[in-house]
Amino acid sequence: MRLAETIRAYQKNDPAARSGWEIFLLYSGIRAMISYRIAHWFYTHRMKFIGRWISQRSRKHTGIEIHPGAKIGRRLVIDHGNGVVIGETVEIGDDCLIYQGATLGGTGISHGKRHPTIGNNVMVGSGAKVLGPFKVGDNSKIAANSVVLREVPPNCTVVGIPGHIVRMEGEKLDHIHTPDPVAIEINALKERIAALEKQLEEK
Repeated sequence: MRLAETIRAYQKNDPAARSGWEIFLLYSGIRAMISYRIAHWFYTHRMKFIGRWISQRSRKHTGIEIHPGAKIGRRLVIDHGNGVVIGETVEIGDDCLIYQGATLGGTGISHGKRHPTIGNNVMVGSGAKVLGPFKVGDNSKIAANSVVLREVPPNCTVVGIPGHIVRMEGEKLDHIHTPDPVAIEINALKERIAALEKQLEEK
């Protein structure tokens, strides 16, 4: 872990931070990331139990749960941090910012890739849920308390439950050009029902 550059990232993103020493000694996000880097090393060197043990001790002390199997880039800032959950197959790029209560998780008990891939310079707001094996593009923002279940292109802002894009490439979308998330879900269900009915007819 490049500790100095991560501390500078905290100073850049948190106006309440007064010094690097304060961040290093008092910020739970820094402590969680140091523990994660150690746990990840053990986890990827066939010592998974030790990796999990370290990560669970860190969760107890920081309130931040990062699975040691996750892949996290440089300069991740976890602001406040309490309640943050990062799943096993999550991938996070560089220069991302995650606020308290955010979850990067899965939607079921399937094996393999089941958690999101977060691009570079992505912000995930307080209480947001990003659930499933899809990508959130570079420079995108997930608003507080949003629930994101589908891929997000680069340079977008997503709000709501379920999450929908309200800004793309710096341009605010009006109600005509904004995708309707409820209609998308209904169409997906219709397609699934049609596929199942076709399977039943073929039997």
